[in-house]
Amino acid sequence: MDDPVLRVQSQLTARDRVLLGWLYDHGVLTSFQIADALFPSLDFCQRRLLTLYRLRLVGRFRPQRADGGSYPYHYVIDQLGAEVVAAGRDERPPRRDHARVERRRWTSSRTLEHRLGVNGFFTDLAGYARTHPEARLGRWLSEAACQRSGAFTRPEDPGLVRAFQPRVRPDGYGLWTVRGVGVPFFVEFDTGGEQLSVLTRKLAGYEELFGRLGRVWPVLFWLHSAARERNLRLLLADTPPLVPVATGARDHATRAGLSPAGAVWAVAGGDGPRQTLADLAVWVVDDRHLAEEAAA
Repeated sequence: MDDPVLRVQSQLTARDRVLLGWLYDHGVLTSFQIADALFPSLDFCQRRLLTLYRLRLVGRFRPQRADGGSYPYHYVIDQLGAEVVAAGRDERPPRRDHARVERRRWTSSRTLEHRLGVNGFFTDLAGYARTHPEARLGRWLSEAACQRSGAFTRPEDPGLVRAFQPRVRPDGYGLWTVRGVGVPFFVEFDTGGEQLSVLTRKLAGYEELFGRLGRVWPVLFWLHSAARERNLRLLLADTPPLVPVATGARDHATRAGLSPAGAVWAVAGGDGPRQTLADLAVWVVDDRHLAEEAAA
């Protein structure tokens, strides 16, 4: 019997496989996010996405704006694309309704804006790396992946630590590498809907996680406005965090024409100039592990 997964394999590029993996793991991306992260132009990206759509590897939908018009196409994994990803990872095939459930989830989700914001943070980093050969987004874990038992442990860690399930729920985890120096980080993507005290209370969970792992890396608060960032920094000054925290504001970055890779990060407790994401390597503990992971 003809296997559709085998039939389509020869038509896929390495870039296609990266994209399918992202959609499988992270749910939904806009055409603009995909173009910025993986393609030299939007036109080239749209032509390739149309091919993948016709091959039934990706699905798409286009939300309507409340004030008229529509948003760009939003892409999700299609069933064949999910089967291709699972086969490439030597995993069990996804359920037959996997793509249908995922599409329904995002077309009707009240959290779509938040998920696109989180994913945009990482595709911005990937886009920077695409045009800066010295930089690389070595790892990108979703919120769900961060919750898995043993997600941040090593083979040599004691069994109790390997089985440890984090109490924190970061919006994402990444490993950013520049000239061989790795910076692992957690992201808390803020939409302005939570009280700032809710954000600061999350830091206790990170303190517990780092204590169990014996490793420390920055927690990044990516806030929607410079005013909200100022207020959060005042709150952090009153109760200094016991883990490294850096804050950045999306409106400030947009005005400055900078991505999260750039000098947009202010370290809590410091009053110096803003730092790049690579600069935050000074807050990382356990260089041996980072060197191994960055080279992987």
